[in-house]
Amino acid sequence: MTTPGEYYQMDRNRQPPALTPDYKTSVARSPQYALISLGNSPSEMTGPTFGHNDIDPLDKDLIYNYAQSGESAIGERIILHGRVLDENARPVPNTLVEIWQANAGGRYRHKKDTYLAPIDPNFGGCGRTLTDENGYYFLRTIKPGAYPWRNMVNNWRPAHIHLSIFGEAFLQRLITQCYFEGDPFIPLCPIVQTIPDPDAIDQLTARLDLNATIPLDTVAYKFDIVLRGRRSTLFENRLEGN
Repeated sequence: MTTPGEYYQMDRNRQPPALTPDYKTSVARSPQYALISLGNSPSEMTGPTFGHNDIDPLDKDLIYNYAQSGESAIGERIILHGRVLDENARPVPNTLVEIWQANAGGRYRHKKDTYLAPIDPNFGGCGRTLTDENGYYFLRTIKPGAYPWRNMVNNWRPAHIHLSIFGEAFLQRLITQCYFEGDPFIPLCPIVQTIPDPDAIDQLTARLDLNATIPLDTVAYKFDIVLRGRRSTLFENRLEGN
């Protein structure tokens, strides 16, 4: 039995720098000293596991998972689907994908969200699912609305969904956001524009997928997620896994 290889180092060219003054809160939160590079520890190269018994079938349907009987969430009904892969293009099966988001008016169900958009009593704003054996996931929800935020005088966040993907180890875990194709706020958002690589921004954008759209019902968006991959290891002079 071989020992799995270490994970690839994070690509700093695709990650936003810690200090980005146009995103004002980064000034106070960014490190003041150079980062230290550390090797992978055994605890970081392993991680939690989740089974189907931990997930309710309704968890992946945000249109109904918080709604009263006979009711549903208000807004544009969408499907968000895709595959979770690693950097070696291998599927990541049976991993937990969690999402949370604002409602169709751009308001979160949170006591500190005071935006004037109304609360939808039938929308909780969070859901989860497990990827299948091919790394595929599928969630149904409401397209979130844009909302203002106190960065500068007139900044608005593009419509977006937050995602947490656990992967197969702690070093693979990813917390990110996805945006939607054609949103005019994407190039204007100070948070999005902290990302130096335009291709990385493009990878955060869910694409309209008419093939998966349900006619007269639900619009579909495709969003593939790439987690960190393992380096190859040698066993009896042969490459074994990643």
